[in-house]
Amino acid sequence: MSQAAIPQNGLMNPKVIPAGQHPMTLKDLDANALSVLRRLNEKGYDAYLVGGCIRDKLSGKDPKDFDIATNATPEQIKACFRNCRLIGRRFRLAHIVFGRDIIEVATFRGHHSDDEPKNKPVAAKPASSADNKTKRRDKFDGVASKTDLHGQLVRDNVYGTINEDAQRRDFTFNAMYFSAKDESIIDFANGLDAIKHKRIELIGDAQERFTEDPVRMLRAVRFSAKLDMQISADMQKDIKECAHLLANIPPARLFEEVLKLLVSGQGLVAFQQLRKLGLFNQLFPQLASLTVDDTCREVNLIELVLKNTDNRINNDLRVTPAFLLASFLWYPVEERTQQIMLESGISEHDAFTIAVGEVLHRQIQRIMIPKRFSVAIREIWHLQRRLPKRFGRRAHVLLSHARFRAAFDFLEIRGAVEGGELMELAQWWHAFQFAEPEQQKAMLTELHTSEGNGPSPAKKRRYRKRKPN
Repeated sequence: MSQAAIPQNGLMNPKVIPAGQHPMTLKDLDANALSVLRRLNEKGYDAYLVGGCIRDKLSGKDPKDFDIATNATPEQIKACFRNCRLIGRRFRLAHIVFGRDIIEVATFRGHHSDDEPKNKPVAAKPASSADNKTKRRDKFDGVASKTDLHGQLVRDNVYGTINEDAQRRDFTFNAMYFSAKDESIIDFANGLDAIKHKRIELIGDAQERFTEDPVRMLRAVRFSAKLDMQISADMQKDIKECAHLLANIPPARLFEEVLKLLVSGQGLVAFQQLRKLGLFNQLFPQLASLTVDDTCREVNLIELVLKNTDNRINNDLRVTPAFLLASFLWYPVEERTQQIMLESGISEHDAFTIAVGEVLHRQIQRIMIPKRFSVAIREIWHLQRRLPKRFGRRAHVLLSHARFRAAFDFLEIRGAVEGGELMELAQWWHAFQFAEPEQQKAMLTELHTSEGNGPSPAKKRRYRKRKPN
């Protein structure tokens, strides 16, 4: 099993990297995060930046997310900040709100074995009335730490020390803590060494940690793609064996994790890793039978869409998850449409409408798709069937549709993958949308003539015969 070495007594031996021996300084910190750290320190609590911001800075990237870990309980954190709100049930967190900026503060997590006391005191201050509320809530909830039948953590409100918190972290490079007091970094699990050698290393037994929280497998892929780090052969084997556990994760949480993977600027690399490790079929089960071959059109379409998405993100251009999901699920919709037509004999239009609803419904069982995205997905799909119909005023009506640009971009990618008439249709729309009005009129006339219809005959006006009085 892949794991980072931890002494048998359960304690880790932290290395303190003093200021000047690492690149991170107070200047790299978000001003709001720094103010939160200083306020907690002033109130007598220990508080550190932890995880992603340190990892990114030591990897040569600009820190973006500034998360804080402290020995203050959520209620004690709330007492320090008027702009604080407490969230979460699986593990309670404090969000310090500065307009649109939110600084997430977590209490040090402790061990959750049955032989350890629950919610043991960690702060220097005596328990307040707010702390007593926490105890009453935990009593109402039943337990502070809880696992389900699969061994997955569903409640984790057990607080501990910084050493225990470091052991509960997932990867070694996430068990590093930055102090605003002296600008030192406390490295509990040789995370700096993992970054230096570009290795993804878990803290503890891999299968046990993946069972506790299967999302860690997706995080391993994300860090590998984002930081260009290697997942060891042993960990790859463990991920393949535990991939089915993703079925136990709530669909809403998986949506957020999939977005982080695919809308990160390294979506193509992440997709290739997901397929290699058997995770992609767990996320998109309707594609399992369609993506068995690396050269199939389904894989080609997804790779081309992700390549274009990565380019847009890396050039600071806007992207939407609706476009990605519409691309991923298009071929399952086409396949299901044909099945419904064969089974029931209904029209292609009706079969397509039913297939759209069925495919989205099945996908939502695994990954939740918010309504604002599912509506856009439906419109992009339905426009694929309308874009070939260009006669009369239809072309101009389609051109003014709110989803035309997304639908056209998708049509263009489909044409690049499938070629033939689809590519010719995409080329026609590309020329039409940028043509002058007179050119558009000529294109429509030429299109009508090329179909063998000739000029449209004028309709004769009908007159009703007036009845005699």
